[in-house]
Amino acid sequence: MSRAHRLAPAALALALALSPPAAAQSQAQAHEAAVHAAAAPHRADGGAPGHANHSGHASHSSHSGHSGRPEHPEHADPSHHPAHSAPRSHADHAGGDASHDHAGHAAAAATRPGEGDDATHAPVPLPTAADRAAAFPVLRHPHAHAPGVHALVRMDRLEAWDAGAGHGQAWEGTAWIGGDVQRLWLRSAGERGQGRTRAADVEALYGRAVSPWWDLLAGVRHDIVPGPSRTRLALGVQGLAPYKFEVAATAYVDADGRAAVEAEVEYELLFTSRLILQPALEVELQGRDDPRRGVAAGLASAEAALRLRYEVTRRFAPYVGVVHERAFGGTADLHRAEGEPVRDTRWVAGVRAWF
Repeated sequence: MSRAHRLAPAALALALALSPPAAAQSQAQAHEAAVHAAAAPHRADGGAPGHANHSGHASHSSHSGHSGRPEHPEHADPSHHPAHSAPRSHADHAGGDASHDHAGHAAAAATRPGEGDDATHAPVPLPTAADRAAAFPVLRHPHAHAPGVHALVRMDRLEAWDAGAGHGQAWEGTAWIGGDVQRLWLRSAGERGQGRTRAADVEALYGRAVSPWWDLLAGVRHDIVPGPSRTRLALGVQGLAPYKFEVAATAYVDADGRAAVEAEVEYELLFTSRLILQPALEVELQGRDDPRRGVAAGLASAEAALRLRYEVTRRFAPYVGVVHERAFGGTADLHRAEGEPVRDTRWVAGVRAWF
């Protein structure tokens, strides 16, 4: 017998020894299918993470023809796929972290609403209509502050002047006492020149706020000079007009039925927070002629002024300025008859203070 014939049985026996039996192959295939089926619930997309490239290994039917080929021994022996050699635990599918044993789910379940210490607390009752009424009472005057009595005294003008006809002094002041809605007002103004008092009056008025910016005034005014003293009824308004113009207008009626109106408009132009220019315009209208007081019906007089003040403090401010005064119509004729000038321009210096 030749040498080739003697070696043939040995080669066949070696091939059979290296090739696993068919039963072993079937068992390995069934085991791999079970591993993939068990891992499937752990993926949201239905497959085990990291095994997409091995989906063909769930069944080795496609490699059945390779069982006798020595160049693909890894398909014949399942031991070459360690991931498929034994079932994997949940820790393996979670990235190898064995601590992922659903403890987080248990902690989340323990903090569900109504299952902690808060479940023993009584619920907060809903507010009732009586509670809301007590917390938000109806205010009669929404712009009013807390009840209280306050007072203010302000000297708007205390000045000396010098003109071609001589020199003199003038004053104008206001005081009030009361609350935010109702107040008692006192006002006074006057002028001296050539050593005598040329005009002086004092007013006592009741004021009531009719809006956040306007007051209604009613009271009496007593004229000391010029002419015989007299007392007149007064009715007027004062307040802050749009664009921050301070406006005051008052009508007066005496016992003989003579009426007069005085109106004044002021504005403050701030160069700085302390240096302020204040233009002012004041007019006087008369309803009847009154020769004893040197006035005639119609527009009696007008006065325009510019005063520049510097507020050393908010309560005290010296100023300088110029004032121009002119009489009109019949009042100008009466001034000429008395030898008084119809118009007059004078420089003034004074102080403005309040306390």
